[in-house]
Amino acid sequence: MNTTKYFFAVDLGATSGRTIIGNISDGKVNLEEVTRFPNNLIQTGGQYYWDIYALYHEVIRGLKEVARRGIDVAGIGIDTWGVDFVFTGRDGQILRNPRAYRDPHTFSAMDDYLRNVRSKRQLYDITGIQLMNFNSIFQLYAMKRAQNSAMSNAHKVLFVPDALSWMLTGNEVCEYTIASTSELLDPRTGQLDEELLATVGLSRSHFGKMVKPGALIGTLTEEVQEMTGLGAVPVYAVAGHDTGSAVAAVPAAGEEFAYLSSGTWSLMGIETRQAVINEKSYELNFTNEGGIEGTTRFLKNICGMWLLERCRKEWGDSVPQDYATLFGDAMKAEAFLSLINPDDQMFANPANMQDAIREYCRKTGQHVPEGYAEIIRCIFDSLALRYRQVFEWLKDFASFDIKTLHIIGGGSKNDYLNQFTANATGVRVLAGPQEGTALGNIMVQAKAVGLVKDIWEMRAIIANSLQLKEYTPQDKALWDENYARFLKITGQE
Repeated sequence: MNTTKYFFAVDLGATSGRTIIGNISDGKVNLEEVTRFPNNLIQTGGQYYWDIYALYHEVIRGLKEVARRGIDVAGIGIDTWGVDFVFTGRDGQILRNPRAYRDPHTFSAMDDYLRNVRSKRQLYDITGIQLMNFNSIFQLYAMKRAQNSAMSNAHKVLFVPDALSWMLTGNEVCEYTIASTSELLDPRTGQLDEELLATVGLSRSHFGKMVKPGALIGTLTEEVQEMTGLGAVPVYAVAGHDTGSAVAAVPAAGEEFAYLSSGTWSLMGIETRQAVINEKSYELNFTNEGGIEGTTRFLKNICGMWLLERCRKEWGDSVPQDYATLFGDAMKAEAFLSLINPDDQMFANPANMQDAIREYCRKTGQHVPEGYAEIIRCIFDSLALRYRQVFEWLKDFASFDIKTLHIIGGGSKNDYLNQFTANATGVRVLAGPQEGTALGNIMVQAKAVGLVKDIWEMRAIIANSLQLKEYTPQDKALWDENYARFLKITGQE
């Protein structure tokens, strides 16, 4: 009789999603992708939305497939990108598709809020969260300001992974790691701050019960059981924020590491026991987000592969479609010819990313990149140098000597950028796993049912399950020279 427990992970990113089945066998974790699908922004009426119903449909499709295969599912967990949310009414219905964090309605909301409601410092001292215009607090403030009808009639506010779990179980919760991205949570108390909620016209009752990763949310409703062919499968709160799940999967052997979750966004940070909220973290705009087992993810958001993804979409079929050729051509372009600050506001959501990169270079008196190879080389060089800048800051904050930088996520397969990152930071880089988010999701479920005891056993199993690729620093003098140039060009000397 097969007693292997299989766990179903839903991993939703800002551009695509997957459903994955995983199990632990012989001290290793095994993953198998079940379905993959796009997650498309919907633009209508000058606003941007996510299609929560399409995402739910894809979750159901994945569950139907595992039922068709006869897989006995022991648990379900959902992780997604941060900050976005769904409004539900008293009748138990969704009041509108959720607004997307890239919607321009927040562009002026943050400045307005900080000018008229709470100062930057007051807000940061409560939440310890990096000030970004799309954080939930500013989205809600923009909606309040616009007298958004869905918000005005909301009974509950559910962050995206919690909304999907509610659609599966009928139970409303507020998972800690995803709530920590909102800039509404006080990491010292572990609860949403009621005074901040009041500033956007909400109260604590608008949110579900706060739960930590590993908590049981409920079981599949009879409706979902009938649709999928599954039984009353438990749905667990994992680290609902995808970065929280990814960091849980860092295959580190000890605490002396930093991580870089590399994907559409790059998130670089360290793991701490307490939130780091002080003058320097405020000045450098670092964030404190919830992790598993009471840890804090002290990190900084960096605009990552978003730059390249947008350029590829603009190039279409006019450039090679395979990454190997695309990147190989980029490596033939001259190094450090053009540098940008990847986090400049002009790259947040420009009408044309190539034009934005060229304009930045033009304004800063640099060579204006021509063709896709020069643009990609500009992106890679600039990202690596930005990583160094953030890494230098992290070294000052850490209470330990950072000996290794773990790169996880899709970007861990990018050999060129990984080597550049090692060169720029001057530290050993270990790349992998690529499926960090799904692994973290699966392993938190495994911990919830008692198959593993803690985060370090989780990480040991993950490390035993894959072959990490190591990169050692090279060309120190060259990278030091161009780091100084990067700081000058970006006005951060």
